[in-house]
Amino acid sequence: MSQNGDTRRDGTFVDLAGERIHLVQTGPPDAPPVLLTSGLGGAWFDWEPVIEALEGNRVLCFDRPGTGLSPAAHSRPSLRREVRLLAALARWAGPPVTVVAHSMAGFQAEALARVHPRLVRGLVLLDPSYETSPWSGVRISAAMQPVLQVAGRAFGLTGIPWLTAPRARRSLLRFTSRRKPPVPDKTVRAVYGRGTVLGTLLAENAAYREMAADVLALRKRLPFPPVPLVVLTALADLGDGEKAAGWTADHRELAAMSPYGRQVDLPDALHLVQLDRPDAVAEAVAEVIAGVPADEDGPQ
Repeated sequence: MSQNGDTRRDGTFVDLAGERIHLVQTGPPDAPPVLLTSGLGGAWFDWEPVIEALEGNRVLCFDRPGTGLSPAAHSRPSLRREVRLLAALARWAGPPVTVVAHSMAGFQAEALARVHPRLVRGLVLLDPSYETSPWSGVRISAAMQPVLQVAGRAFGLTGIPWLTAPRARRSLLRFTSRRKPPVPDKTVRAVYGRGTVLGTLLAENAAYREMAADVLALRKRLPFPPVPLVVLTALADLGDGEKAAGWTADHRELAAMSPYGRQVDLPDALHLVQLDRPDAVAEAVAEVIAGVPADEDGPQ
């Protein structure tokens, strides 16, 4: 697979777990695999600084069904679907894999480790979502998904997303990243100008609470395996007060799932840690691959 060293890096399409996904793969084929998975609305180009920082590793970065350049999904967003897809990617890459997950994808990476522990070398969670309650037991995403998908596609047909996508992304990055690597407008439009992507974002957002509830239920049934776990906490938009302390405490609780867990504060990073601190991500990945516990006595 050819590489250009920027967001035009060549990708391919693979069929796994009943879905067709866009996949970018770099590095030596015999190196331990590192699997990158985005949160809500993310695309492969958001990981470019991390891919560069992980030079020498085998890195696999994919777009979830209906996001990035991946075609529309054949099944609705759910924790079960995401775990099935991650497991298929891990087997395709050659387990065990180091999973690097951002934001909402932290739910999916944790679930993979609990359901398929032998596939996972360890996890690196980037400013992961954290919930203690699903808010409601009512499940509506299955009923809402067709409507949301149609709404997204209809809006895409207006041409407005295609025209406004680059500006909208730049505006959003003002609140989510201090570092703004350039992405060609045509690449941004190829993703966020698609009605399929807009519909998928709406559907995934509607499924968020259900995924959170499923993770909470899974924690009661299956243990977290004793593998390295690094949680990176973005604090640049939270200041030094109670809110920042609470977010750090939440992420410490996630790190404590593993006896080899570690939580790291990043006071200079906003939510898109993969853009702001690719060096910290690379350091955490190296720690997981080496299998060196952060603290022999337990989590930090």
